[in-house]
Amino acid sequence: MKRVTASLKTKILLLSILPLVAVTVAITMISLTQARLLSEQEINTFEENLLRSKRLELKHYVSLAMNSIEHIVEQAEPGDKDAEEQVKQIIHGLTYGEDGYFFVYDPKGINLVHPAQPELVGQNLSGLQDEGGQFVVRDLLDIAEQGGGFYRYIWRKPSKDDFEDKLSYVVQVPKFNWMMGTGLYIDDIAKEVAATRLKVTRNIRNTFFTVVVILACTVIIIALVGIAINMHASQLADERLRKLAHRYVQFQVSQRRNFARELHDGINQLMVSVKFRLELAQKKLQKNDASAVADLDKGCDVLNMAIQEVRRISHDLRPIKLDDLGLKSALYTMINDFSERTGILTNIHLDLPEQRLPDDIEITLYRITQEALTNVEKHAEARHVGLRIWTGEGNIWVEVSDDGKGFQTNSSADGIGLLNMRERTELLSGHFILKSRPGGGTRIRAGFSIL
Repeated sequence: MKRVTASLKTKILLLSILPLVAVTVAITMISLTQARLLSEQEINTFEENLLRSKRLELKHYVSLAMNSIEHIVEQAEPGDKDAEEQVKQIIHGLTYGEDGYFFVYDPKGINLVHPAQPELVGQNLSGLQDEGGQFVVRDLLDIAEQGGGFYRYIWRKPSKDDFEDKLSYVVQVPKFNWMMGTGLYIDDIAKEVAATRLKVTRNIRNTFFTVVVILACTVIIIALVGIAINMHASQLADERLRKLAHRYVQFQVSQRRNFARELHDGINQLMVSVKFRLELAQKKLQKNDASAVADLDKGCDVLNMAIQEVRRISHDLRPIKLDDLGLKSALYTMINDFSERTGILTNIHLDLPEQRLPDDIEITLYRITQEALTNVEKHAEARHVGLRIWTGEGNIWVEVSDDGKGFQTNSSADGIGLLNMRERTELLSGHFILKSRPGGGTRIRAGFSIL
């Protein structure tokens, strides 16, 4: 009888352990696979955003260079050697950063200006190839002739005296028929992407080991319980297993919610800001240039599609302004941009501690303010907006108020913006207060402990 009982307990123990192991392994493998795919997509997006910022920077530099020689080019006649020499001297003197310079080639591929490598001046480089076999100068001339554009190739980096990946932007100089451009070395992007990928891989590996440890501890606990108690205890162990699985699912949901909130508060806010600026430009151009209006209409349509896509995906990017400027300056910049963009009058009172606040509180104050201003811009139809931050009794408070049309408060019907503000506050064990009524404006207040 004892052998039968022992055998039954062993079977019950195995029936408790094996399904747990199988389910945990399956969920872990699926989660790790999804995490790898998602992280790779995020890394690709991160890299593309870095490249996009480089492209914008290059366009800006080339535009400044063109402006600096515009007055000479406009007055010059074809073949005017004096004007050509003046343009060369101006472009030769335009440098920026450690490795930033401008280069100029004539239609035959002869270098006319190259501050970083003066030995190339006067040489015909149309047949020059980089390590990848690309005819660099020839391709750049073709791009400039077609109206200008970007080109990626390998070129010597002056500060390292070594060949690195480079992104250039070139245009054609009117009348002279020259190709002028500049470029930025993007080896730092590769390093940042590699560091990000290493960090993500390490996090995934740590998560895997954590799950393994949790699984091992759980198996040991269940084994001890199965040996020590009777069938009732086994049923209790099954209940605990179900709770564990439920907590694991809650953990996944929480992680996805955090990711969705950051998508909405970060990328989506930028897209919405650009959309309103495009619409403002559209209104200004409607009376002057119909083709510009058509272009802006198309841009608005595409941007609306992008915003909807982000909202479909979501409903942990830290604002760079917080690191570069600090919370106070970042908030003033946000308010000034908001007032300039919308024409809404603003009243600001910021009473912040002299020492920096913890990172989680700073970014929460910033995001709540950003989300509140976005809601005012989109929905409130307000004429005045107030932003106030103050400290008292070990707490810091932020309040955003407006004199807009207001709405009927109902937490069950809150939009994702209000939900995000409420959830951000609750994550820091703070207090969130929303007051609004139709025709009476809206007041949002959140407070956090800083002790």
